[in-house]
Amino acid sequence: MHVPDGELKEFITDSGLVSKKDLDAAADEAEKKGRPLGDILVAHGALSEDALRRVHAYVLGIPFVNLKDYRIPADILSIIPEPIARTHNIIAYKKDGGTLEIAMLDVEDLASIESIRKKTGLKIASRLTDTESIKAALLQYQKSLKDEFGDIISAEAGKLKLVPEGEKELSGDDLKKMAEDLPVVRIVDTLLRHAISQGASDVHIEPMEDQVLVRYRIDGILHDAMTLPKAAAAGIVARIKVLSNLKLDEKRLPQDGRFKMETEGERVSFRVSILPTFFGEKTVMRLLRETGEGFTLEAIGLHGENLERIHTALKQTTGIILISGPTGSGKTTTLYTMLDILNRPDVNISTIEDPIEYQMKRINQTQVNPAIGFTFANGLRSLVRQDPDIIMVGEIRDGETASLAINAALTGHLVLSTIHTNSAAGAIPRLIDMGVEPFLLTSTIRVVVGQRLVRRLVDTKEPYAVDAALRAKIAPAADFDAAFKALEDEKLVKKGSTLDGLQFYRPVAPPEGGDGYKSRIGIHEVLAVSPAIRDIILHSGASDALEEQAKKEGMLTMLEDGIYKAALGITSIEEVLRTVSE
Repeated sequence: MHVPDGELKEFITDSGLVSKKDLDAAADEAEKKGRPLGDILVAHGALSEDALRRVHAYVLGIPFVNLKDYRIPADILSIIPEPIARTHNIIAYKKDGGTLEIAMLDVEDLASIESIRKKTGLKIASRLTDTESIKAALLQYQKSLKDEFGDIISAEAGKLKLVPEGEKELSGDDLKKMAEDLPVVRIVDTLLRHAISQGASDVHIEPMEDQVLVRYRIDGILHDAMTLPKAAAAGIVARIKVLSNLKLDEKRLPQDGRFKMETEGERVSFRVSILPTFFGEKTVMRLLRETGEGFTLEAIGLHGENLERIHTALKQTTGIILISGPTGSGKTTTLYTMLDILNRPDVNISTIEDPIEYQMKRINQTQVNPAIGFTFANGLRSLVRQDPDIIMVGEIRDGETASLAINAALTGHLVLSTIHTNSAAGAIPRLIDMGVEPFLLTSTIRVVVGQRLVRRLVDTKEPYAVDAALRAKIAPAADFDAAFKALEDEKLVKKGSTLDGLQFYRPVAPPEGGDGYKSRIGIHEVLAVSPAIRDIILHSGASDALEEQAKKEGMLTMLEDGIYKAALGITSIEEVLRTVSE
């Protein structure tokens, strides 16, 4: 799409997309170098390629479509085969009579348009779209696996070589042959790719008396995905062991491993745990998307005063920042988001983790190995001799690790870590129980962040009013008042409005299926160590007293933050209560 530089500059000036100073500088450079103005703006980061594409479309009068939340019927999507759609960035999304509407990144790709017209015999109406829309639409090819899933697995399971009843235990060589058997390879590959496309965080393969149950954890909830014949169990476990480089003939002891897979241009690491059970070996795989970059504190759910407290702590050069919460509450993602903010050329960052969940550039990441005596404590001792400015300890599990982390903070390092407690205030007595002296905590702890993950509502949600009587059944009035005050402070409710006029939202299942929720976001409480908090730590360290004082100083609890997000329509009250009460 070609738009004269004069017209492009005039439109950008009127729209205010780029400051006049930056636009004039880009125009001068474009003229000197003889390059299009749009290319210069993209090169300088003033406009993204998608934004420039939209501007061109608007100036030229080409319709633009957003497919990010658009569910394309399977029969329409399949008109253009996936390899062609992926190679040429073309998606068929709507058919009206004899006209097929296609979304493209380059509406001047006339050869592709003509090829589709000849193949389909339909009139082609081309529309412009952006990269994110193309990615979302391409995923829908993968999501069509849901319909084929049972047929694929059943067909391949039927080809498995059955192990006769009462036969002696298979040898390592027999298991290796079974793991390389084509039906087994296809079953495991289909299960894993489907898990990735569905956004699962864990895959459970559970042997039962007469079948194998496959379950996916999606948005924190376990769902049954498939049942397989009992005959499939040995081959599937053997295949996963081969991928993870584990011992094939070891069935009496637990084993842990890891392997990687690439799909849709995304690298996913599978953390594997195999555990002997009564009916055979149970396999659980944690899916880890291999990038810790691109997150922001706002995107994971932090806002207002909570956000300010964390930014203040991140500006310090010494001290400890703790993230608390149960397993699966997103603590590691929050830690990596903070590391991404701190990751500048002028600092040395080292981590000691178990396991390394995300791989990040310019950060020295070390994996503990307790089997050979390389623990968090031993690793941390070595890290402080590596001249780090910032240290991340995956988890404080014992008094020795806690003492070393505190000593590191006292000797001029910023230390980030996690701890398993149910609230931010609960982290302090937990550390004292580990044997840490209270006066050391007051000198080093900057903030403690407590968090949980709640499921997000999709756009089909419906609003409803919550009166005082219903609010009283849900939570204390003080929690609603605190959440409403946060909404007022951030100017998200109109001045003069009252709590009685506040709306909440409930899930409504979308037409294409689902329960009305998709993906998750954090609810947080951020306890900053103030002089009054220090005094409580020194004299009692009781979590109730710490939480009460923190609330007086403006801390939103996780429940209050959940109510705040429910009032914005991000999640539902029911989801908040389910998560906080767990």
